[in-house]
Amino acid sequence: MLLTKFLRVLQLWALALAISAALVAAGQRWSEPPPIGDSLVWSLLLVPSLLLVLLLLGRWSLPAGTASILTGQGGESDDSNQEQD
Repeated sequence: MLLTKFLRVLQLWALALAISAALVAAGQRWSEPPPIGDSLVWSLLLVPSLLLVLLLLGRWSLPAGTASILTGQGGESDDSNQEQD
């Protein structure tokens, strides 16, 4: 168990090192900063948030028994459906 955790940490460290090396190489290749426009700023702000919302909605589920309450079947009784004397 300890060995597998160590290997996972080592893999994560190697991935971080590879990303860092790729960023350094990209910085040397394209030394000028890219032009920053409004669309770039808005996309950098909104796209990660929207992806996170989609991820959460995809994994979110209601507890058992709440579907019948939402569809109107089960739950508390409704007195308006009963005949009044």
